[in-house]
Amino acid sequence: MEDYIIEMLNITKVFPGIIANDNVTIQLKRGEIHALLGENGAGKSTLMSVLFGMYKQESGIIKKNGEVVTINDPNDATALGIGMVHQHFKLVEVFSVLDNIILGAESTDKLGFLKKKEAREKVERLSKEYNLQVDLDAKIQDISVGMQQRVEILKMLYRDNEVLIFDEPTAVLTPQEITELLVIMKNMAKSGKSILFITHKLSEIKSISDRVSILRKGKYIGTVNTNETSIEELSEMMVGHKISLKVDKKPYNPGEEILRIENLSMRSKIKKGNVVSNVSLNVRKGEIVCIAGIEGNGQTDLVYGLTGIEKISSGKIIFKGKDITHSSIKSRNTTGFSHIPEDRHKYGLILDFSLENNMVLERYNEKEFQNHGFIKPKEIREYSDRLIEEFDVRSGQGSITITRSMSGGNQQKAIIARELDREHDLLVAVQPTRGLDVGAIESIHKRIVSERDNGKAVLLVSLELDEVMSLSDRILVMYEGEIVGEFEPDKTTTQELGLYMAGAKRMEGGNN
Repeated sequence: MEDYIIEMLNITKVFPGIIANDNVTIQLKRGEIHALLGENGAGKSTLMSVLFGMYKQESGIIKKNGEVVTINDPNDATALGIGMVHQHFKLVEVFSVLDNIILGAESTDKLGFLKKKEAREKVERLSKEYNLQVDLDAKIQDISVGMQQRVEILKMLYRDNEVLIFDEPTAVLTPQEITELLVIMKNMAKSGKSILFITHKLSEIKSISDRVSILRKGKYIGTVNTNETSIEELSEMMVGHKISLKVDKKPYNPGEEILRIENLSMRSKIKKGNVVSNVSLNVRKGEIVCIAGIEGNGQTDLVYGLTGIEKISSGKIIFKGKDITHSSIKSRNTTGFSHIPEDRHKYGLILDFSLENNMVLERYNEKEFQNHGFIKPKEIREYSDRLIEEFDVRSGQGSITITRSMSGGNQQKAIIARELDREHDLLVAVQPTRGLDVGAIESIHKRIVSERDNGKAVLLVSLELDEVMSLSDRILVMYEGEIVGEFEPDKTTTQELGLYMAGAKRMEGGNN
C-alpha cells in the first residue's frame, strides 16, 4: 500500500459561473515532489487553496496520513503542518520583512512581549541554510517582487511545515535563483518534506518532480511518472493539442527611432546612491530591444522612470522626437505608450473592478466609450467581450467577472489584451509571460513579434533567458543599475549573458 501523506479525493469546488474543480483526486506520497500542471484557469491554485483552507469544497474529502481531516481555514492547515507559498503574495506592504515572516506565528514571553531576537535568529539561520538572503528590516513596499517571493518561502520554512505547497514559485525568479530554489526543494524532499509544486514550466517539472498530475478546465486528466514522459507529451496533455515551442520571426529591419533615453539616473529609496546610473538606450520602429538582468539590478526602476510611475533624478526621455521627461503617466498613455507592468496587481489592474472596467481603464474618456461625461455601458461590454474572445481570457462570468476572482494567468492576459489593442507606437513589456502556460506563452510571443513586424517599437524586460534569446533583436544587460553589455541574440549564448548579468564581465566603457 502506498504511503500517502495527503489525499484529496473527489474534490469539487464551484464559483459563480464556473466549476473550478470537477471531482478531482490528487494523492501526495511522503517525501515526493508532486507537480500540478494545467493551463491558466485549469483549477490548480483553487485546488491548493482548498487544501490550505482558503476555500471550502462543495464535495469530496481530504485525508492526512490516511485519516479524514477538516480544514476550514489556513489556521487548521497550519496546525496540520501544511504551508503554502501563494502565487499572489499574502504580505503586509507597510510591515518589515521580519514582521511579515513571523506574523500569525509570533512567540512571546510570559508577559506577552514578542521574542523578536529569537525570531530574527531563526529567520537568519533559515535564510543562510536555504540561500534566501533578504533585508529583514526593509519594508515590503520597498523591495522587489523577487525579494517578496523569498519572504513568502521563509514564512513557510519558519513554521516548520511538513507539507509544502509552492504555487508558481519560480515565476518571478531569475535563472540562477530558479536553479538554487530547485536544489532547495530537492533537499527539502530528501529531508522528508512532501512538496506540491504548481508550475507552467515544463523543464522545471522534468528536472525536479517525481510525478505530475494534469488538470484541464477543472477536470483531472491523469497522473504520470515524470521520468516516463516527455515535455511534448506533457504540453499536449495540458492543452489538448500540440504546441510549438519555437518563435518564428521575419528578418530584422528597424525603422526610425521611437524612444531615446539619455543618461538617465534614479536614486535608490532604500540605500544611498543610485538604483539606475547614467543609462542610455534607444528603440526603433520594427525592433524588439530586450533588457536582461538578474532581479534587483535596476530594470524595474528604469521602467518606473520611463513610464512616469517614479521620478527620475537626471537625464532625458525622448519619445517620437519630443522630450517627455516630466510628462504625466496619462499623457504618455494617450500619446502612444502601452505598458504591461511587472506587478499586475499594483500597477496593472483594479482588482475589485469588473473585467470590462479594467479593459477600458485608460480609454473610458474616449468618444467610443463616453458621451459628454456619461459612460456608454453597451459599448464597453461589446469591446470587453471582443477582447476576452480574441485573447482567450477565461473567467467565470465573462465581462462582469470581478477581476480579483480570476486566475493570475488570466489577469495577465487581460492586461496584455488591453495594452496591445489600444493605439500605441511603443510597447513596454515587463515579464509579459510571467505565470502563463505554454499555450498562452506561444500566443503572446506571436503577438509581440507581430507588433514588431507591424512597425511598433518594443522594449521588453525579461528574466527568462530563453524568452530573451528567442524574441529580441538586440539585448542590453543591466547590472547594478548600469548597462554593461549589448548583444545580438544570434551572436551570443545564454552562458555569456549569464556572466554579464552576474557582473563577471562588462563591455568597455560601461553604458552604450
